[in-house]
Amino acid sequence: MTNIQSGIPAVDRYLDDGYLAVRGMSSRFAAAIAATTMRIQSENGIAGHIAEIGTFEGRFFIALAHALAPGERGIGIDHFEWPDPGVIHRFKESLAHFGPKDDRAIVLKADSRKLTPERLFALAPGKRVRFFHVDGEHTPEHLLNDMTLAYGALDPKGVICLDDMLHPGYPLLALTVDAFLRAHPELRVFCIVDREDIVAAAKFMICRSEHVAFYEDALMRAFPQHVWPLGADFLAYKALVLAIEPRLAKID
Repeated sequence: MTNIQSGIPAVDRYLDDGYLAVRGMSSRFAAAIAATTMRIQSENGIAGHIAEIGTFEGRFFIALAHALAPGERGIGIDHFEWPDPGVIHRFKESLAHFGPKDDRAIVLKADSRKLTPERLFALAPGKRVRFFHVDGEHTPEHLLNDMTLAYGALDPKGVICLDDMLHPGYPLLALTVDAFLRAHPELRVFCIVDREDIVAAAKFMICRSEHVAFYEDALMRAFPQHVWPLGADFLAYKALVLAIEPRLAKID
């Protein structure tokens, strides 16, 4: 497996020495692409906080936190009851050992269905969320709620990143995403990050339609060797696909 880099030194140090030491299921490939997306935002004046629903023990959250600019905050949201109540302590230990050595991380023990954008703004005032990672309960009710919350808190130029898309264990989640996008035609999937294996599943990255070309072009320049040439067919448009091995099928 190739170990791609994000171009953010603090993130890349964590990806190389720490990421896999934190228990979790998110892929290193996806974390590098997410952090690169945040680097692209910062380099183009897009500021804001990050939020994640479903932090578990912090593997993916720590990578995003290292990508924050000065004055930005990361809100880690989880009910912290699965697989046992000790998960919040393990999350905080991982954060203390591998995370940024400042106060940028905010730990929020909560049911995401009871949260509002205003609650998030109160925790991290001054900016909206520029990167919102959704990896909560995998039911239509939770996913629809979490996408609605994310969109309500999102900066106009921000990104919503959905985990476990196209996962064989949760085949109906894509229907919830499709219904949400139909209700919000101003949004589009601009990139699918391919899976590493059955555990580290694919992600959808979503933004407003007017910013699709900006993100797609920047990611294609950052990862030309990982662009799958056929793209993802959404009927009305095609989205970028980034894969570890972007090969086409051979027909013998």
